[in-house]
This record gives sequence, structure tokens and C-alpha cells, in this order.
Amino acid sequence: MQKEPETHGAPLRRFTDPAYQPLCDSLAEVRENIDRLDRQIVALLAERGRYVKDAARFKRDAFQVSAPQRQQEVIDKVRALAVKEGAYPEVVEAAYRALIAGFIAREQRDHQGMVDVESKP
Repeated sequence: MQKEPETHGAPLRRFTDPAYQPLCDSLAEVRENIDRLDRQIVALLAERGRYVKDAARFKRDAFQVSAPQRQQEVIDKVRALAVKEGAYPEVVEAAYRALIAGFIAREQRDHQGMVDVESKP
């Protein structure tokens, strides 16, 4: 029977890369740091979502909301940032593709609930 790993035990494996520097002394400490980062990430996603909602005001139709060229620009930008920051580019790209799809779906709903600004004479 398999069970979850012990969170306060010593490491069971090690990396062979001599440049690798451990960050934590226990799995519990690793998880505490991941939880801390998740709180920051969710706060940043909330802020990003507010900007996505605001962007809907500047778009005429569903195509402009989806903005395929902008999507690719964002993917290219975050992949480059991932390389620069030492993140896994394939993970960052996959995460951003999911984020973009979710934000576009939300922006489409927001956009449908809007009315056109009346023209000024």
C-alpha cells in the first residue's frame, strides 16, 4: 500500500548535479514555502483579472477580446522570462495557455454584459 511522504523526515533522494543547492530541510518546509507563493500568485492573478476586465472596455467584438496575436506575444514573452528567471519554459507556457484561456472566457462574458459608449456629437 502506498502512502504520502513523511513531511518532517530527512530527504530520501539527492540530485547528482553538484550545482544544486537545497532550499529546505524538510518536505513540510517546502510545502510552507509553496503555500506562501500560492498566496502571492493568487493575489497577482486577482490583480491581472482586474486589468483583463478593464481591457474589455476597449474592444469592439469577440475577436478583439480573443486577440490571437496578443496571445502569442504573451506566450513568447513569458517563455523568454522563464528562461531568464530559471523557470521551466514548458511549464510556464502551459500555465499561461490555461490562464489566457480562462481569462478570455471571463472577458468574453464581461464583454457580452457591456453596452456601447454613446457617440458624442
